[in-house]
Amino acid sequence: MPNAPTAKGRATGARIVEGAAAVLREQGVAFATLDDIRSRTGTSKSQLFHYFPDGKDELLLAVARFEADRVLEDQQPHLGRLDSWESWQQWRDVVVERYELQGDHCPLGSLFLQVGRSRPGARAIVTELMRQWQEQLARGMRALQANGLVAPSLDVDRTAAALLAGIQGGVAIMMSTGDSTHLRAALDTGIEHLRATTAAAGTAATEGEPAQG
Repeated sequence: MPNAPTAKGRATGARIVEGAAAVLREQGVAFATLDDIRSRTGTSKSQLFHYFPDGKDELLLAVARFEADRVLEDQQPHLGRLDSWESWQQWRDVVVERYELQGDHCPLGSLFLQVGRSRPGARAIVTELMRQWQEQLARGMRALQANGLVAPSLDVDRTAAALLAGIQGGVAIMMSTGDSTHLRAALDTGIEHLRATTAAAGTAATEGEPAQG
């Protein structure tokens, strides 16, 4: 929102984006119009184009950023404090619940289909979402390491990337089939892998101890 330099302007722009997101979720990206959004947000045509000079596509990208932020916000506070096995299980349950409630309708995916997934702005939104998500998973794994719950030798960044890829694959299959089995399996297997590194490290340490006697 380049034309919203003041606090009041930013608040108005944010209100428009939030209202637009609600309209698009209810009516679908392909069917919602700017008039629908103006009616919901109480803005005039000139005001809407003041904040989004390029029209609907620019507004859709702003809503896509809003929806991307929601992906991570919906996982809080658990995603931000993955320092125990209990917190990982709570996070896992929140992720499953979020996507089961969402069903086969992905607001973010619908927005990218409308504006073009290959568009630089759209790619940047997805890239940043995945970067932040992976970073928070990696931070949680490092917290487990600090608490002695995961082996220090674990490649945290690679493991976080694999877990995120599994989640995305599970979500894609669920959206196609309506079945969350693969998403659940990806999450459970990823957490089981983390737990297994601790057991493996303990076994290696025991085997390396000199014989007593």
